[in-house]
This record gives sequence, structure tokens and C-alpha cells, in this order.
Amino acid sequence: MGPQGVPDIFLSYNREDQAVARLFADAFAAEGFDVWWDVTLRSGEAYDEVTEKALRTAKAVVVLWSSRSVVSRWVRAEATLADRNKTLVPVMIEPCDRPIMFELTQTAELSHWRGETDDAAWRALVADVRRHQERTEPAESPPPAAMASPAKPKAAAGKRGGAPALAVLPFSNRSGLPEDDVFAFGMVEDLIEAASQGLEVRVLASSATARFRHGGLPDLAAMARELGVRYVLEGNVRRTGANLRVSTQLVEAASGDILWTQRFERPLAHLAELQEDLVLEMASHLRVQAHKQDLERALRKPGDLTAWEAVMRAFAASRRLTGPALIQALTEAQKAVDIAPDYGLALALLSQCQAIVYYLLTPDDPDAVAPIRERADKAMRLDPDNSVVFSTVAGALHALGFLEDALAAGQRAIALNPNNEYAYLACGIVCCRLNRPDEAVAYFDKEQELAPNHPASLHSFMWRATAHAHAERWDEALKANEISLALAPDEPAALIGQALFERQFGRDAAARNTLRRARDLDPVTPLAIWELRFGRSYSNSPLRPRLLADLRELWAEIEAAVA
Repeated sequence: MGPQGVPDIFLSYNREDQAVARLFADAFAAEGFDVWWDVTLRSGEAYDEVTEKALRTAKAVVVLWSSRSVVSRWVRAEATLADRNKTLVPVMIEPCDRPIMFELTQTAELSHWRGETDDAAWRALVADVRRHQERTEPAESPPPAAMASPAKPKAAAGKRGGAPALAVLPFSNRSGLPEDDVFAFGMVEDLIEAASQGLEVRVLASSATARFRHGGLPDLAAMARELGVRYVLEGNVRRTGANLRVSTQLVEAASGDILWTQRFERPLAHLAELQEDLVLEMASHLRVQAHKQDLERALRKPGDLTAWEAVMRAFAASRRLTGPALIQALTEAQKAVDIAPDYGLALALLSQCQAIVYYLLTPDDPDAVAPIRERADKAMRLDPDNSVVFSTVAGALHALGFLEDALAAGQRAIALNPNNEYAYLACGIVCCRLNRPDEAVAYFDKEQELAPNHPASLHSFMWRATAHAHAERWDEALKANEISLALAPDEPAALIGQALFERQFGRDAAARNTLRRARDLDPVTPLAIWELRFGRSYSNSPLRPRLLADLRELWAEIEAAVA
């Protein structure tokens, strides 16, 4: 193997072509290449994990096309991933029709080859592989220490836990048309890639599950034990009139219980343009449902939590933003840090929970801010490639008042994972507070596109309303705030925002009634705290004095009426 176990070549082939594959493997080795193919697996190694690692890290993936491999979902899955990673080196070892999606890929013709080292086609193939190897060789000098990622902590690995594993089975083609078979195959690959970028679930590569479809539907419980997965996604594609329909169901592998079903449909005439949109919609639903199931499992668990489970419980509580919920979120986040002190995600979440409490309740206090900021910075150092860590830290930094740093963290989260809806939410909130309302709304639009009605949608629409208010688009502010109230009719902050927006239209009686309802729901929080919160929301807006004056006047009018 090359540096850190990275092979020069991953050899993809059908088992029936093993003799030919050995010829290629031996010839490549004679040329000085490190070759990985499945006969090199050592006894006891986890087949799917080792195979996936080799496939994803290899500098070149040599796919041997034959009449047998072109119909192998496994080989086609490996070729698809290699093509996406720009490591694909296809080779014809006998005349056959390649899968349609690879017809336009330049392919070496070696049907005639029997191991001759001076064969012109063979020499051209070797040169092509060397180009892939040189393109991915590391620089001679190591990166500066400041740029290197810190070593991942090893302590508390067993107690840390992690996201549940999900296997996506190959989708079946109910239409019976060859072009739909290609679509179903590509859909699974794209869905795996999109879903695997989230916090909620760890998704296995398609190569890990392809063999379980051979001979019919697999024994889910047996497959779950072998692969170590909790959930399985099954699906099919079917033409219905002018549309293509994709039906999916999420199954708990051990019990076989169907946890969720969903049907997605797109017009065939526009399928090419809408396929990415369809994949993102499916992936967001899948991640939300898997997260919901695992969160419910974590909430039911009475004790002996892993750090991951404590983090999930803290995330669930922190999104409600009520006093008791914030106390619960802080307790669970602290528990996660106690279990695994160097767990970046736990530190990020604890800093965010503490920062939210500061934002909602504490007047400006640098001494209170400093330890929270230090914890957030440590989380980023510990896990510099984790999108969720950066989006969570962005939430903490905005609440502490470090707006430019918060925006940088949110944008880093998006760069790491363009499908992280919470990163767009964080960036939208920061842009709103920076008095950049149009940028804020654009971030909120993308967030809702990726995950409509996700758990933080209430706060998303409250902040969207605030962004429109910054631009004095009062009708749009009112509409967005009404959506937040539809999601949570008894949310005092949304009701107070509604009262302020009604005031801008001269609806003073309605504004007083709305504010009175907010005070009835939350009779404890004093005016000074609401001034603090709304003052921070509009800290960079020239509207701040006016809106705070409106709040004080409405409050005084209600108190006068009561007296």
C-alpha cells in the first residue's frame, strides 16, 4: 500500500472474471503499482468497510468491463463512485455494451490482451494509471503544523457513540425499461452521497449492500447484523403517465417494522433538470426521519447514555428555546462533554447552549463571554472537517456577538457540506443581525429548500420576519411571522414580534391584544429582558430605537389598562 494505506489501484471486476482480473493485478504489480482487489482481504476484516475505504481512497479505479460486469450492480456502483471522484480508468476485457452512463467515457480496449508487457494498448493503460497516480501524489514537504489537522482524540471512543448506520438497497425498476434501470441505479448513488453528508445518519456505500439483492429480497435482520446497520431504505421507480414516481420506505432492520414511507414524483419531460432537486428532497426527508427515529430512541433511554445520545437529546431541547428546555439542553450537553471531554460536537453544542442563554438573559459581559468562546474555538480545533460542528459554533458565536466570525464559521460549514440546512440558517441569522436582509433571506430560502419544516423552522421564520423588518418590508415580515405562529401559536417571542409588526400598520388595538397574549403566556419575563433580546436582533439596524420605543409604549399601555 501507498502512504497511510492508500492503494495506487482499486481493481473492480465481476467474480466470474477473476482469472482475467488476476492477470491485470499481477501485471500492474510488476509495473510497481500497489493494487487492491478483494482477494487481498485478510481473514477477519470487515468486507464492506475495507472495500469502501480502498475504493474511496485509491488513486485510480480500474474497472474491467465484460458481459458479466456490465450487469453487476456492484461493479456499476464502484464505477459510478470512481467517475464522481475522477479516478475511473475503464477497460474492455471482452466485447460488450457498456452501461449507458459510461458509453461516452474513453475506455481502453484490451479484449485481446493476454499479459504481454510490450502491447501498445497495455502501455497506454499503464501511462493513464500513472497520470492518475502523479495527480494525487502528496507534496514532498509536509504542510506547516498550523495547517495540519489536529490528531483526533482516542479517549472515550466506546462511550462517545455515533450516528446510526443506514443501508440503502438498490432501487427496483417497476417500469421494466432499461433507461429507468439506469436512472434507479444513479438515483441510489446520488441519494447515498446527499444523505451521507448530514449529522443524523451514517450511510453505507452501495457496494456494501449490492450483493444482498442477488436472488431476491434479503433477510433484513441478517443483513443488519452483518453490516452493523439499524435502518434500511428500500425503493422503486415506476412510470405513471407523463411522470416518473419514486416510492421509498424506511425500515428498522432488526424488527422489519416500516417506520416511514414517502412517494416522490417528477414529470418525465423535465427529469434531467429536476433530478438533483428530487435527490435533495428525498435525502432531506430520509435524514429527518432517521434522525427522528434515533432521537426518540435516545429520549426513551433511561440511562447509560453515550455522548452521541446526550448530544441528540441536547439538540432536541435547544431548538425549543423555552426556559426549561434550555436548562435540559445545557444539562445534556454538559453530560456529553463529561462523557467525552474532547468530543468536538459536544463542546460545540455546549458552547451554543451557553451562548443562547447569554443572548436571551445576560447584559453585555466580556467575562461571561470569554469561556464560552474558548470552548467554541476548541471544538473547531478538535474537529476541523465537521460541518455540523462549524454550523453549531456559528450559532454560538452569533449569540455572543462575534458576528463576522460567526458568518465565517457558517460559510465554512456550507463549504464542508452544502446540504447542511443549519449552516444556512446560521448564516441567515448572522446576515440579519449585520443588517444585510437580502442575503439573510437568500440563506433562509436555501435552508427551507434543503429541509422544509425541519425542527428549527419556527426560528427560521421568526428570523426571516426580522430580516424583512430590517428592510422595512412590513407586509413580508408579517407574513413570515404568521408562519412561525402557525408552527407554534404559543411562542411569546413570535407574538411580541407580531405585535411590533402590527404596530407598523397602525393596528394598535390588535398589537395590544397580541402583546397581552404573549404576557399571559409568559408572565415571568420582564420588559428589560425582551428589550435586551429584540435590541440584539436589531443591533445594527437604524430601526432599533423605534422598535424598542414601540415595545415600551405597548407594554405601558397594557399595564395602564390593567391598573
